[in-house]
Amino acid sequence: MNIFRIKKQLRRRWRRWRRAIWTAGGSGLVALMAWLGLLLSNQMEQLMTKDAIALETLGIIEEAAIGAGKEADSEAAWIKQLERSEQPRVVRLNKIYACGEESSILGTMSPDEVIRLSRDNPEWRGMIGAEGDVQFEQRIHELSEVCKNNGYIGIDQQGNLSLFDGPPEKEKVLKTFFQLDVETMESSLPPDVLLHLHQGIRIQDVDEYNSVLSTFGEYAVLPARKVMQQKED
Repeated sequence: MNIFRIKKQLRRRWRRWRRAIWTAGGSGLVALMAWLGLLLSNQMEQLMTKDAIALETLGIIEEAAIGAGKEADSEAAWIKQLERSEQPRVVRLNKIYACGEESSILGTMSPDEVIRLSRDNPEWRGMIGAEGDVQFEQRIHELSEVCKNNGYIGIDQQGNLSLFDGPPEKEKVLKTFFQLDVETMESSLPPDVLLHLHQGIRIQDVDEYNSVLSTFGEYAVLPARKVMQQKED
């Protein structure tokens, strides 16, 4: 009799334990699913953010590719125009330095010779001029011989920071950079610096050239962005 009672009690306890186990397991499963849902949500958000960044980057790349494509199409256009005629053309090379420019005539060439020259010098940009001559442009991040030998940066009579062939007193302006805020300069710079500027600052390499433009660019009347554009030109 006692044995039957014990078995009966064990069955009741087992039922209660089983219910407790199922209840606890169900609660744990719900908690696990909620946690997984939160994790998945965070991952989806990160993926969406990454996708947005990726799309933006892709857009920039596509714009750059379109720009490069337009430039290539433009270059191909003048070559095609050249190929339609067997007429020899005068070929000019314009070297554009960080400071100064030089122009020279390379000679009279046939269309095939011009195309071969263009392919041998891919860094040159070509075009057909208004008079039918071929003009190549080469950009060089150095000083021209004129600037190396006799280049000065100073202030002209209108208050512009300018490049001179010789000291500013000779008034041989090669290039004007930007208008200076002379009053601000006079109130903030030492007198010897202003005197040096009026007498002309000798430049002999591209580092000195860029340094002078950067220093006095802070006193430009034009916005700094335009100043930098002038400097790059």
